[in-house]
Amino acid sequence: MAYSKRSHGHTENNIVEEPVAIYYTSGIAATLQNFITRSIHLLGMNGIASFSNVRSTSDFIAVIRNGIPKKALDNLVNNTGITVQEMSQIIRTSDRTLRRYTPSQKLNAEQSERLIELAKLYSRGEEVFGNMDLFKAWMDSSVMALGNKKPKEFLDTSIGIDLLMNELGKIEHGIFA
Repeated sequence: MAYSKRSHGHTENNIVEEPVAIYYTSGIAATLQNFITRSIHLLGMNGIASFSNVRSTSDFIAVIRNGIPKKALDNLVNNTGITVQEMSQIIRTSDRTLRRYTPSQKLNAEQSERLIELAKLYSRGEEVFGNMDLFKAWMDSSVMALGNKKPKEFLDTSIGIDLLMNELGKIEHGIFA
C-alpha cells in the first residue's frame, strides 16, 4: 500500500508494509500437543473416551463441563505428591467427602477445572525444571518472588495457578524466582 504525503512543499512517498514475521506453527503445535498429552497423562486419563478428543486447551472445556472422574484426582495426587488433605483444600471439599467418592464418580465443574489447571501447571513445571522431582522440591520451598511463600500455597485459586505459570516462564527465561 502506498500513499503520498505533502510536507513543507514537497511530496514524500511512504510505503506501508506488513511486518515481516516467521511463524513456527508446526513447532508450536507439536509443543502444545506434548503439553496437553503430558497433562492428560498426569491425570491418568490416557485412552479414556472423554479425553480422546482433547487436542487443544480449549478442548478441555467440554471435559470440565462433563466432570472428570475422581480417579483422575487420585492419579494426580500420586503423580504430583500433593497430599489428599492438600487436594481437599485446593478443590474446596472435605477430606472425608473426597475419600467417599468412588473412582468413577465425577467431580463437579469447578473441581474438574482445578484438576486440569493443576495437571497443566505440573506438566509445565516438569518441562521447565527438567524433571518432576525438581519441580516438586520448588513447589515445597519458600520462594522470594512469592513473598517467601511456598508455591503450593497458591494452588487453591485460578489466579494463584496463573501466577505460578508466570513464575515458571520467568525461570525458563533466566529470571530466577
